[in-house]
Amino acid sequence: MLQYLIIQLDDTSTSYCHYTNIRNEKRLISLDDLRAGILWAMKENLMIQYVLPDYELPAEYIEEMESIDNSKIVSSHSTMINNADVIVLNGWEKGFTFRENGIYVLRITKDSLFAYSEEIKMVLPAVTRLNIVITDVETFTDADCETYKIVLESFAKEVEKLYVAGKSPQLNLLTDRMMLDKMNNCNAGYESITLAPDGCFYVCPAFYLANEDDDFGLGKSKYNVGNLIDGLDIKNPQLYRLDHAPICRHCDAYQCKRCVWLNRKTTYEVNTPSREQCVVAHIERNVAAQLLTSIRTYGEFLPERNGIEVLECLDPFEKANKW
Repeated sequence: MLQYLIIQLDDTSTSYCHYTNIRNEKRLISLDDLRAGILWAMKENLMIQYVLPDYELPAEYIEEMESIDNSKIVSSHSTMINNADVIVLNGWEKGFTFRENGIYVLRITKDSLFAYSEEIKMVLPAVTRLNIVITDVETFTDADCETYKIVLESFAKEVEKLYVAGKSPQLNLLTDRMMLDKMNNCNAGYESITLAPDGCFYVCPAFYLANEDDDFGLGKSKYNVGNLIDGLDIKNPQLYRLDHAPICRHCDAYQCKRCVWLNRKTTYEVNTPSREQCVVAHIERNVAAQLLTSIRTYGEFLPERNGIEVLECLDPFEKANKW
């Protein structure tokens, strides 16, 4: 069931996930639609997450936004960076100052992640949480997977040192799986829905911002799933639920975000991931299993139910016959 309303305040609002926002012309949501969106969220008992552009918003918008509890997602170049709950870096920014106890999303290509892994690793002691989003995960090759495993093992050593020192670092690629005992996916279209500057609802901002290469031959108008006047109209809403995901419902890579936009882009099915997504998620899962075992050599850590078995098979299709 729905829990969150994401309000994309402007066409230029930052991306915080796999999709890339290439729009550079401002299109601010109307004040009336912002008010209506807030009222709709209140009626549906939803938490609001605002995705902000980099420029300073008019005072009347800020007043409306603050009329309800919310969280704010901004880029590292936003004028509201000091009032943000989540700060997004679009690529590794040398010299960027990470504030203590901040929550950050690092959107980065695989090659940049590999190149800057040592610098990125040094951020972990300073921040409360670092979410790394690989923006071109669908292009992973077998060689990339081997390199990714090495990079994650390097991150794991740093995380282990911090835990031994009494700290509790959070790195989504590793520590999330250690803490979870069930799927914790993005769940766009099921737990969250997006209100865009055009006054329409979308499964997530990616579907609103899709460029021509991501059109899937459907046409842009087919992406919206309702509006503030008529309400939500999601076709086949069950497809956004885990119990209707034929592969994912059998999986225990609980940290995987199961990005429905990336699913749609790569397999043309919102509930079916690409092989690359699955293999990458299982590499993370296995390194998390090794990390958990290493930390437990220093003493009790997490209940035993959180144990993770290392799997030889990284592609779920290879074990489909067991389902």
